[in-house]
Amino acid sequence: MSEITELSLALTADDERNIFGGNDTYIRKIEKSLHVEIIDRNGELHIIGDKESAGKASGIIRELVQLSRRGTSIEEQSVDYAISLKEDSVRTKENFSENVLVDIDRDVICHTISGKPIKPKTLGQKKYIDAIRNKMIVFGLGPAGTGKTYLAMAMAITAFQREEVSRIILTRPAIEAGEKLGFLPGDLQSKVDPYLRPLYDALYQIMGTENFIKNMEKGLIEVAPLAYMRGRTLDNAFIILDEAQNTTPAQMKMFLTRIGFGSKVIITGDATQKDLAPDTRSGLDVAESVLKGIDDIAFCTLTSSDVVRHPLVQKIVKAYEDYEKKAANKQKKKSIQKLERRTRDGK
Repeated sequence: MSEITELSLALTADDERNIFGGNDTYIRKIEKSLHVEIIDRNGELHIIGDKESAGKASGIIRELVQLSRRGTSIEEQSVDYAISLKEDSVRTKENFSENVLVDIDRDVICHTISGKPIKPKTLGQKKYIDAIRNKMIVFGLGPAGTGKTYLAMAMAITAFQREEVSRIILTRPAIEAGEKLGFLPGDLQSKVDPYLRPLYDALYQIMGTENFIKNMEKGLIEVAPLAYMRGRTLDNAFIILDEAQNTTPAQMKMFLTRIGFGSKVIITGDATQKDLAPDTRSGLDVAESVLKGIDDIAFCTLTSSDVVRHPLVQKIVKAYEDYEKKAANKQKKKSIQKLERRTRDGK
């Protein structure tokens, strides 16, 4: 039987308000996840459980306190991620720094128009941001909710405001749920707006509507479907290709060969959400096979652990990942059995 340990931590009233959560939700989550009991006695937290679990819980709470004292509002995602890091360190035997969340929190990319800081929230996002800083072309791969596009937008706007680039170009293939561009009424802008709405949303939030419109009218910010990139050379620009899983290999090659001097390119996509015709190979899949290993090109894969939306989204993404993995294994097993039968019959 494991030895029962009691650890104590002194907390201020402000610390408690921030890290406990409404109705002590966050503390109860730590208790349930790590099988410990946490008792608050006059500003001193007592953590009771087996030695390993109590130590993990104490480490998580200390990190959350450090975040709180930096002025960061503790959210459920922060608590979930802190718990998952502790669990991953045991499973993978990787020793994460005790201040890993604080280190991530220090990396402020920019602020929204309302003053809210934009920064990575997970190790995967931090590596993605570092790759964008250090490489000319970065592929951000991963499921919905991992911040691939939003963080790329924040980096693009920051580079533009610092005059590191002279313009921002945002593009995505106009393929959605089987509809074609011509089916939508109105002029070109009216037709492409529905496809590019997620990019507009990020621009409005970070740059502000008035500033965005002013720069767009000057031609310094361009939002266009991928088809309109053909025949151009894109110099001194920060270029983002979103939803790249919906490109064909020819479109991806066309896009990559548009890149000019002084430009930085971010390509985002989720291989599990293709809207291409069945049996059509994605340009994103081909690019990953062809371009890996080339200097100044980075591939950053984000996972369900990097989802920063509602915690339920993380569970949904993980459930689909597990389901698709099982389906792939089942299909592989069937193919092997079929091959074995053919070999047997041939004999």
